[in-house]
Amino acid sequence: MGLRMNRTKGDEEEYWNSSKFKAFTFDDEDDELSQLKESKRAVNSLRDFVDDDDDDDLERVSWSGEPVGSRTRPGSFQSLSDALSDTPAKSYAPELGRPKGEYRDYSNDWSPSDTVRRLRKGKVCSLERFRSLQDKLQLLEEAVSMHDGNVITAVLIFLKRTLSKEILFRELEVRQVALRHLIHFLKEIGDQKLLLDLFRFLDRTEELALSHYREHLNIQDPDKRKEFLKTCIGLPFSAEDSAHIQDHYTLLERQIIIEANDRHLESAGQTEIFRKHPRKASILNMPLVTTLFYSCFYHYTEAEGTFSSPVNLKKTFKIPDKQYVLTALAARAKLRAWNDVDALFTTKNWLGYTKKRAPIGFHRVVEILHKNNAPVQILQEYVNLVEDVDTKLNLATKFKCHDVVIDTCRDLKDRQQLLAYRSKVDKGSAEEEKIDALLSSSQIRWKN
Repeated sequence: MGLRMNRTKGDEEEYWNSSKFKAFTFDDEDDELSQLKESKRAVNSLRDFVDDDDDDDLERVSWSGEPVGSRTRPGSFQSLSDALSDTPAKSYAPELGRPKGEYRDYSNDWSPSDTVRRLRKGKVCSLERFRSLQDKLQLLEEAVSMHDGNVITAVLIFLKRTLSKEILFRELEVRQVALRHLIHFLKEIGDQKLLLDLFRFLDRTEELALSHYREHLNIQDPDKRKEFLKTCIGLPFSAEDSAHIQDHYTLLERQIIIEANDRHLESAGQTEIFRKHPRKASILNMPLVTTLFYSCFYHYTEAEGTFSSPVNLKKTFKIPDKQYVLTALAARAKLRAWNDVDALFTTKNWLGYTKKRAPIGFHRVVEILHKNNAPVQILQEYVNLVEDVDTKLNLATKFKCHDVVIDTCRDLKDRQQLLAYRSKVDKGSAEEEKIDALLSSSQIRWKN
């Protein structure tokens, strides 16, 4: 889940602003579930290289032994894992011009180098003839020297099947390229048990812990998932990942409580917010920012002591002011709760004077309010709070806040811009009359 709690203020905004997770929206039937945070040790992806220019084959063949684009013959394998399954595939290398019935299998004559070259060209090859450990390792080294990820993986599948894991791990520990490919392959096929055994052998405790944590994705029952996450707390993660695991557990624990309570309230039909706005999705397993949006939507006025209180979530998970305000604004604007929006930006100083302040910038406030169809009167109030004059004029023009444009042009003493704007308002409207009155005023010393 995307719950990493950055501990420095500078990083907080970067995390929240670059988060891959969408906020909970009631327009969409499906909300994106968060994705697992992967290990910092990036596994190199398999690389594809262009074939040598000395390819003397008249036809390019696929793993099935058939020319690319032709129909696959029955019994031929469809993938690397099929190619090297427990039942060895029959070697099949079509030779142009040889009459039917005169096919001869030369596979027993091929050296490790010959075999790897044929694999690289897409030919079907049986690797069963390589029985000694020395031959098998030479085959692997030839594959690595070819820099072809598919061939390396094909050989590794063969070694995985024909060597004990102790010998395989020992030999790969000193062959890092092949080791990376095996780790990548095991993750791809989901062989979690062998992957964990490999990490234990390599004493890579952090990756071992992350692989264990990954198992929570396979647990559908929320309570069982919560209990599993509890077993992950205290595993040898980095400090950053340890905080992530703890937050993940705490959030799911909260979500289970909130979900049970809200499901009861909704079914009882006596709570106005749930009657007017029925829930479209469960809150279980949602990201933190989604949970905050949900809380601001359904539980905004709750006391801080309750688990579903937005303020409680903010303090528990150390959510930055900027993210909190952005999320609360989106939720309350969607409900058209304009008084809550106003209170969100109103601060009092020690003398009791009130002032509007927006940690996200009033230009963003305006954009969000407009997206939620705020009345022009509300929009105008917040457009007026934008400090940069050019930004203010652009927003006022874009959202047809006529009074803001007219007043700003008057304050700038910009007669030409006011004259140009006159053509954008309705003829005979109060705005046109206001512009005409200003243009004919002798009290204003226009700059142009």
